[in-house]
Amino acid sequence: MPRYTVHVRGEWLAVPCKDAQLTVGWLGREAVRRYIKNKPDNGGFASVDDVHFLVRRCKGLGLLDNEDPLEVALEDNEFVEVAKLFRLTETPSFVQYIELDGDSLTTEDLVNLGKGRYKIKLTPTAEKKVQKSREVIDSIIKEKTERSSPGITVVYSLPASCLPYVPEKGTVGASGDLAPLSHLALGLTGEGKMWSPKSGWADAKYVLEAHGLKPIVLKPKEGLALINGTQMITSLGCEAVERASAIARQADIVAALTLEVLKGTTKAFDTESHRFCDRVQDAYTLRCCPQVHGVANDTIAFVKKLITTELNSATDNPALDYLAIGVHELAAISERRIERLCNPSLSELPAFLVAEGGLNSGFMIAHCTAAALVSESKALCHPSSVDSLSTSAATEDHVSMGGWAARKALRVIEHVEQVLAIELLAACQGIEFLRPLRTTTPLEKVYDLVRSVVRPWIKDRFMAPDIEAAHRLLVDQQAS
Repeated sequence: MPRYTVHVRGEWLAVPCKDAQLTVGWLGREAVRRYIKNKPDNGGFASVDDVHFLVRRCKGLGLLDNEDPLEVALEDNEFVEVAKLFRLTETPSFVQYIELDGDSLTTEDLVNLGKGRYKIKLTPTAEKKVQKSREVIDSIIKEKTERSSPGITVVYSLPASCLPYVPEKGTVGASGDLAPLSHLALGLTGEGKMWSPKSGWADAKYVLEAHGLKPIVLKPKEGLALINGTQMITSLGCEAVERASAIARQADIVAALTLEVLKGTTKAFDTESHRFCDRVQDAYTLRCCPQVHGVANDTIAFVKKLITTELNSATDNPALDYLAIGVHELAAISERRIERLCNPSLSELPAFLVAEGGLNSGFMIAHCTAAALVSESKALCHPSSVDSLSTSAATEDHVSMGGWAARKALRVIEHVEQVLAIELLAACQGIEFLRPLRTTTPLEKVYDLVRSVVRPWIKDRFMAPDIEAAHRLLVDQQAS
């Protein structure tokens, strides 16, 4: 019998499914029903029928169509999340707008826009600039073809949240992300698939029709104006740099928790340490955290500044190979701290952080998982920009491969999040063996946060939901 693990408002629910032909919508409703049943106040809802929600994968956060059969949309025991719960009598909270002026768009703005927290509109000044540009183009086109340009349709389709299906592969980052951006523009012509909150996934022409929009008809050279750019690289880069910033902040906290569990000294961080402390020789992974984490933060800040500049430019070409290499170090040093936590000769704690060793393997395989992720990331950190291949009949004979750089940077950052989630669990488990001693008040709050979603490890159990729960805390920036 298939089983799915569903995250609803901070809680993980195991939902068995007797019939794989049941839909994603059924899974969401069943998870909400179980959530309401377990809450004294029903979670603020009168019944399941009173709730509107979206279902998305925990890995990658991809939205799922509620009408898709589970056997098609999900694998057995996959982790999903029921998101954006609100009563049908309420208005969703994404009524704020981001105003585009061509100068002030930030990476955080773009990521929040992608999460549905805002809608977009042009500033009055920007509208005037667009209108003047359109008038110039219209005058030229009318002279040649006696028809007007379609450019303004793009502006109207995005605020209506009509979003086309865009595959992630297919660009070499040359003069533009031509293949993916062709799919972006495809929906405007009524071809391919589009999604909107009103229609879900459907043929593009029906989605446009549902919002009172008509497909545009392109003439020669008009299509190039819609696809000649590297917006896909930049959008993925924005998500990468924002997630990197979030995990870097929390990496300091996780490392501090491990330092406490391993009874490391903070004197190593003091400029006068060698004068007043007889113990300054903790392992590098403990005493050199400020230096290693600091370089990662410097890298993130540099790339963020670069992407922000390109985000407000006519074209975009951010270097994301550098980001992957810099952020990877957070996972590399974290994995070594996990080793120290699990190794009794280094931690003075029970082997693999479990009381009854031999019968229980504790965090042994969790550490193996962290090591595997770090090793895989080392390969992913190979710069894609050194693998240029000639395309377009040798006219684009040196290209950036920026699309792959962006995608693998995101994968490296996800690995960093997962490794730090394992370290967070291991550090909290280590605290269990040091009670009744207590750490600092801020770190005790982090411990309490983890224990609100993951119980202590007493005997071996299925660990994937625990790791995913800790990962979700970090992705949601709750440990910062």
